[in-house]
Amino acid sequence: MQTIYERLGDENLNLLVDTFYNKVLKDERIKNLFQTDMDLVKSKQYKFLTQFFGGPPRYAEVYGHPKLRMRHLPHQVTMDGAAAWLECMSEAISELPIDKSFQEEIFMRFPHAARHMVNSESL
Repeated sequence: MQTIYERLGDENLNLLVDTFYNKVLKDERIKNLFQTDMDLVKSKQYKFLTQFFGGPPRYAEVYGHPKLRMRHLPHQVTMDGAAAWLECMSEAISELPIDKSFQEEIFMRFPHAARHMVNSESL
């Protein structure tokens, strides 16, 4: 059985990352968290998602174990922020040129991880 990464392919994965961050940077709830080098952010996300979706360990090869919660601790991640992140990801996935059931399969990988990143109750 092929992994999500193998079925999605690099072209669609890059499209997902670009589309997602275009949405994030327009979202008033979370765009302030991304006042940094967006090329680096996109590169890290691409590497992480490659690994997250069952592909080569590109993120770990460069940065070590993802340790997502620890890496997000310097940033104030609220439930509202996690919800905004998930909405942006859902919208980006829905724009991929893949069938609806595959879009849903991909999205379902994210809600638990997004909730796990929450580290603050306030905005």
